[in-house]
Amino acid sequence: MRRTVILLFLYAGLTNLSAQDLGDRRIVLEEVTIPGMPGVQSFACGQDGNEWLLLGGRTDGLHQRQPFAAFLASANNTMAHVVDPITNEVWSASISGLSTALYEQLQSTNMEFFQRGNTLYIIGGYGFSPTANDHVTHSRLTAVDVPGAITAIKNSTTLTPHFRQITDSRMAVTGGYLGHLNDTFYLIGGQRFIGRYNPMGPDFGPGFIQEYTNAIRKFRISDDGTSLAITDFEETIDTDNLHRRDYNLVPQVFPNGEFGFTAFSGVFQYMSNIPWLNTVDVTASGYTVVPEFEQLLNQYHTAHLPAFASTSNTMSTVFFGGIGRYYFDGNGQLWDDVNVPFVNTISRVQRSGDGSMLETAIGTMPALLGSSAEFITAPGVPTVFNDVIDLDALDGDTVLAGHIVGGIESSAANIFFINTGTQSDASTRVFKVLLIREINTGISEAPDVANSLQVVLSDSGEQLIISLALAHGTEGTLNLLDSSGRLVRTLVKARMPAGDQKLHNDVRDLPKGSYLVEWVTPEGRSVARFVR
Repeated sequence: MRRTVILLFLYAGLTNLSAQDLGDRRIVLEEVTIPGMPGVQSFACGQDGNEWLLLGGRTDGLHQRQPFAAFLASANNTMAHVVDPITNEVWSASISGLSTALYEQLQSTNMEFFQRGNTLYIIGGYGFSPTANDHVTHSRLTAVDVPGAITAIKNSTTLTPHFRQITDSRMAVTGGYLGHLNDTFYLIGGQRFIGRYNPMGPDFGPGFIQEYTNAIRKFRISDDGTSLAITDFEETIDTDNLHRRDYNLVPQVFPNGEFGFTAFSGVFQYMSNIPWLNTVDVTASGYTVVPEFEQLLNQYHTAHLPAFASTSNTMSTVFFGGIGRYYFDGNGQLWDDVNVPFVNTISRVQRSGDGSMLETAIGTMPALLGSSAEFITAPGVPTVFNDVIDLDALDGDTVLAGHIVGGIESSAANIFFINTGTQSDASTRVFKVLLIREINTGISEAPDVANSLQVVLSDSGEQLIISLALAHGTEGTLNLLDSSGRLVRTLVKARMPAGDQKLHNDVRDLPKGSYLVEWVTPEGRSVARFVR
């Protein structure tokens, strides 16, 4: 019965997008083109100013099912990349000159990582090791001097001075998450996997070893810039509630003002290969399974944005696409697919001051994107704790919150059972995430027209009010599309004068559901979304 109540709330949230996405702001995605952008997924990343350091992960899409074809070493990312999203420049360097242990770990997938100051700490990761002649989970902790590595990559000098590493069996984890609170690191969930992936199980064919950590591992990293050590190690095991991997661990501000994390969903349940629906809160004093809440959308690791508003004591987490068991179709109908497909859903989980949580679908990605991607917070954005954006401190009508980088782009929702390696790719697409006052969630495909289009329903819901702000007169076409991008009707096709234009359209004939308004000119295309 609890799930039925949540589904009703979800549907109500989906059909009420006149409310704002985050505080008094809307989320707008603007795709940017960066020539030479590498395609990577399940990678680790660091940041120095505007520049990103991308390490590890894979250059292909979803892994194949056959053991001989899954997680091929040929698709390991053996390059270190630097990206400047301001100048749209990319620099790359091979990591083959590093020591063998570093070289093998830093081309693995699903490493756990966190940047403290200028140092990026990287733990574990899964991939083929020539030394072991097998696929392994690396038992390594690596420290990366991010500014030093970025400078070396840009100047084509040696990377070796900027990487240090120690071996520790407790760090043999892949698919978990690394958080940081009060100078203590939290390595939560994940698994140790040895051998080739095989969907038939550990005792069939080549076989494998799979050991979930079922744990919260707390420790400090002693680092004087030369020597590394793990100290004050503690481990809490819960085989029921911490048995999860490939999930999202998101920093949170809880209603009482305490900082911590929420572990959202993840996989797999013991009795079936489907995601968990419950979530777990973690603080310095312990952990708690969140009562009376189930997360139905965006259940695998995906790009996510946390934000907090102290004025309303509201904590929000936004998830951008990825993979999930539940999804909405174009008519606003929620579907349950136990094959756990790729989805384009943008969802928000909001925790109110009374501790209650509500999940709402608030938009869609422009394709089946987001899985194993990262949201990289823009420098200078005010934050409360780690990368939790301080909504009350945002200044200006348009704020760049950060970028969605990398991940998997799939050609269809369910490709796992037909996957030959051609149905998905590591994405080279990059999206600005803008927080804008008084505008509907939209996807802009041309920066010069990104803010020219706004749509809103009248209070009665019978009229669609379309606003255009045009810098100059232009020929344009205004189309009404359904949620899959099919043309419903053309609203206007004419030469429009410069300035602010406003059009009204009767939408009483439209079935309930999600729609797009598309404004197309010779200069580009803007899209805004609304729900009837």
